[in-house]
Order: sequence, then structure tokens, then C-alpha cells
Amino acid sequence: MNYRVLFGKTPLSRLFVIVTIPGIIGMVVSSLYQIIDGAFVGQILGSDAFAAVNLAVPLVILNFSLADLIGVGSSVPIAIKLGQKDEKGASNIFTSACLMIIGAGITLGAIIYFFAEDFVRMMGADEELVAMASQYLRVYAACSPFTTIIFAVDNYLRICGKIRYSMIVNVLMSVIGIVLEYLFLSVFHFGIWSAAFAECAGMFVCVIIAFMPFFLGKLQLRFTRPKMDGDVLFTIIKNGSPVFLDNIAGRVTSIIINIFLLRLGGATAVSAYGVLMYVDGLVQPALYGFCDSLQPAVGYNYGAKNYDRVEAIERRCFAACGILSVSMAAVMFFARKYVVGTFVQAQDAAVINMSLGALSLFACTYLSRWISIAVQSYMSAIGKAGYATIISFSMAFVLPVIFIFALKPLELKGIWLNMPLVSLAAAFLSIGLLMNYQRESAADNVQLSELPRQ
Repeated sequence: MNYRVLFGKTPLSRLFVIVTIPGIIGMVVSSLYQIIDGAFVGQILGSDAFAAVNLAVPLVILNFSLADLIGVGSSVPIAIKLGQKDEKGASNIFTSACLMIIGAGITLGAIIYFFAEDFVRMMGADEELVAMASQYLRVYAACSPFTTIIFAVDNYLRICGKIRYSMIVNVLMSVIGIVLEYLFLSVFHFGIWSAAFAECAGMFVCVIIAFMPFFLGKLQLRFTRPKMDGDVLFTIIKNGSPVFLDNIAGRVTSIIINIFLLRLGGATAVSAYGVLMYVDGLVQPALYGFCDSLQPAVGYNYGAKNYDRVEAIERRCFAACGILSVSMAAVMFFARKYVVGTFVQAQDAAVINMSLGALSLFACTYLSRWISIAVQSYMSAIGKAGYATIISFSMAFVLPVIFIFALKPLELKGIWLNMPLVSLAAAFLSIGLLMNYQRESAADNVQLSELPRQ
């Protein structure tokens, strides 16, 4: 379906079905792979390997941070320009962004590869954990020039209306990773490095498949001779800053939390926290996948000045996010025994008991987490990067660090309560910023209506 018809004219109920279901499926399947990855490592290689992976994961995500900045940062102006019927300008941003992502993958990948052991050692891990975590991390770093762009091309496909194709690519990437990881760990009995290599191999194959329609010139976005000027660079950085800061600040926060966990409970506490992060890695991407799948439609209609349609889309988005988030909180709480058993071997009684208590508190996170996610996504989609940045940075760094130290007397319980309290505080902040933006927009409209007519 042509993107103009899809985003601008399709009835909203049908638009939601066409756009959000494939988006959620793609994100959930990708998240399920991460859960299966954690289950394979925890059940086959043991709790120490599971702890090592969880020490490395914040650095792995940092490795993808610049690609996310450029991919998301370019998607917003691309969608708006397509809404303004400027396909040439959109293609220039698309081409420039792809080149920037490859360069960022080479640079950041090299830094993480050569300093992997130092980064892990700085968290306070013992040498056994350092060896395993750095081995895992170096595989991602070495492959980053060829893999990091996969997250950006997913956005570009959806902007061009290739919703199902994007979903198929995401599902295929997860299937390849699961099959390879099973073979590497269960059949060939390779080490922890093979878990990382399995995912990277799936990413590389799917990068080629995802870019095929662009190489063949079948989509609205085409590779052109890039004209990289200051305005293009500034626009990409401005709109990508919320996601970038969320990635960077969130990983710094995770590193700080890992330091506290190692001091308060050692590898057992790190493993219990890892269970929480794997569960969060399923629910949060489902919410982001829902909101992000609507961003091209919101950006397109905002660029086309179809503001009533933008408002109607967002009302439905907020309602659906709230229902999904609260439902998942209930599942986390009532099915926590089954969730913990997925990642932890039955004989690791200490890890199981700690994880059950932690998950009971952590489940409260998603009673309010959906609010900040939905508001941030809306602000990003319409190019209000300042508001989105405040929400993402507060959620990922400022509020978690405040609560880490405020709840320090509670020791490990304070760590488990961190995210529920952060989510609640971020919800109030997001509502305040949304109301402030609405007041500003109303004031601007009044000023425009008072201008003399020619």
C-alpha cells in the first residue's frame, strides 16, 4: 500500500491493525529471542555465565547507541518530509544516515573491543566474570560495523509502508539466532562467545535482506549522492538525542546498579537482577514497538498538518498502551515462579528465592511505565526533541540514580524498588510536560488567529 494512502487516508481502526500488530509481533519475537538467549546461557552454561552476560549487556547496548541515535533521529525528519511531499530531501537524509551508522559502528566497536576487559573490571567483577563477559562483549564489538544498522533499517521500512516486510525481517533474525545458539551451546558445546555470535550472524543476514528493496529501487526512499550539511546533521542529532541519552544514561545506570549488586549480594544478586532485566526486555519492547509503529503515521500527518488525525491516533495509542502495560504487570506478579524458573537452574535455590522477591516488587513498574513511554514517543514523532529528551534522560539516569541513593538503607530491597518508583515519578513528569506543551500549542494558535488577514 502507498505510504500516503496508508498513513493519511486509511481509517484509524484499520491503520492500527495494519501498523501496530506487525510492529508488536516483530518486537515481541525479538524480545523472546533475548529471553531464550538468557535461558540457554543460564540453564546450559550456569549462573556465573548468566551473571557475566548481564554485566556485558549494558556495554552491548552502548555499542548500538550511536546507531540508534542516527536511525531514530533520521526517521522523524524523513517521515515529516514525506508528509510534505519532499521525497528528494527524505532520500538525502536516509542516505546520509546509513553512512553515518556504518562509521559509528566501526568507531565504537573498536573502542569496546580493545577496552572490553577494562570496562568490565571497573564494575568490580572478579577475574572469572571479567574473562567471560569480555569474551561475550568482543564478539558484538567486532561485528558492529555490519550489524548495528539493522535497527535503523527497520524504521526506514516502516516509513515506506513495508510493515509486514519489517516484521518478517525481525522474526527471521530471531529464528536464525535461536537455531544457531541452540546448535552452538547444546550440540557443539561452544563457550559463551557463541551466544553472542549467534545473534550477530542473524543480524548480518537480515541486514542484507532488509536493504534489498532499497538496493532494487522499489521504495520511496532511495540511495542518492549524499549532501551532508549542518542542518541535516543537527536535525538527526536533535531528534535522535532522546533515544541516545536513554541508551547511554540507562546503561550507565545499569553499571552503577551492577556495582551496588556485586557489593550487596555478589553474583547471586547480579543474576537475580538479570532475571528482572530479561522480563523487562519482553514487556518494554512490546510497548515501544506499539508506540514506534505509529510514529511514521504521526510524523507524516504532523508534516501534512492533519492535526486532528494526529490527536485521534494518539488517543488510541495511550489507551492501548495502558491496557497492555497493566495486563503485563499482572502476569509478572502471578506467574513469577514460572518466569524465574525459565532462567535459573533448579538447584540454584539462593538465586531463585532472591529473584522471586525481587520480581514481586518489580511487577509494579508497569502500572505506570506506559505513561512516560507513550508521551516520549509522541513528542519524538512530532519533532519535539526537547520534551522527549527530558523524559528519557530523567527516566534512564536522573531518577534511577536519585532513588539508588535515597533507598540505600534498604540495601537490596531498595534496588528492587528502584524501577517501580522511577516509573511513577516519570509518569508525573511526563503528564506535566504534555500539559505544558498543550498550553504552548493553544497559545500559539491564539496568536495566529489574531494576525490581521490580508
